[in-house]
Amino acid sequence: MNPEPEQAESKVEPKAPKRGAGVPAWRTGKPDAVLAAAVDTARTAIEGIAKASEIGNHLAARTEGDRVVTHLFESRLPGYIGWQWYAVLTRNSRSKVITVNELGLLPSEDSILAPEWVPWAERVRPEDAQEQDAEDAQDDAPAEDGTADGAPGGTAAGAEADAETESDAETESGDKTEPGADAASADEAETGGQTETHGQDQD
Repeated sequence: MNPEPEQAESKVEPKAPKRGAGVPAWRTGKPDAVLAAAVDTARTAIEGIAKASEIGNHLAARTEGDRVVTHLFESRLPGYIGWQWYAVLTRNSRSKVITVNELGLLPSEDSILAPEWVPWAERVRPEDAQEQDAEDAQDDAPAEDGTADGAPGGTAAGAEADAETESDAETESGDKTEPGADAASADEAETGGQTETHGQDQD
């Protein structure tokens, strides 16, 4: 028996869970003691942008650097469950005067976030391209009656145009026939009159 494969498997470390997009990566270290104790100052500052009922329990005070601390509070704002209110506090060296730098909402690991943006070229699937090719081929195919696109008779509009053309032709032919018939009748009348005259002369 070869124990090496078992040893190799035992050395594999589980991968760390992937941090959600938009979730901040906090610095490790001990926060400034004066700023970390200013929880009430941070809550009062957040109440300037949110209702007191929308601010939950104090969650943590995390360092951002030298004399810069972010206080996190639970969010009870409808639609933002799992998010956290934050207030960034700072102070000058050797001073106990606290300044509020920034306020807002931050997502946490439990927040519902929109998926990461994916470029359009990467979102097109092979089956989507096949469907588009099939639609293009169908649009380029000739009509079933053999007429080309846009030719008279190929569409309902073309059929109506043909019907109107035929109607106009019949109307024009009818207009030309009637004057011709009147002329023939006049000729026949004149011819008949001349015949009768010649008959009288012979007598």
